[in-house]
Amino acid sequence: MRIVYRAQNLIDAHLVKDALEHANVPAFISGEYLTGGVGQLPALDYVAVSVPESSVEAAESIVREIDHALAEARLAIHELDDDADNLAPQPV
Repeated sequence: MRIVYRAQNLIDAHLVKDALEHANVPAFISGEYLTGGVGQLPALDYVAVSVPESSVEAAESIVREIDHALAEARLAIHELDDDADNLAPQPV
């Protein structure tokens, strides 16, 4: 097994895993249960998606696509948050 994606969170890991499995690429999430062990601290770099060595090449393009979509979504959310902050009433 080789790691093809290091997730920022468990939801991202499952999105990648589901996309890989939809493309008939077997995928496994490692570190999924470690996130509960760190309490309320962010569990950075614990969760990863792995595929068999024979599927790495097929997985890489799918992972790039999903990672790009996730990055765009995070940017859009950040921009919305910035816009909402600018619209908030300012104290006098």
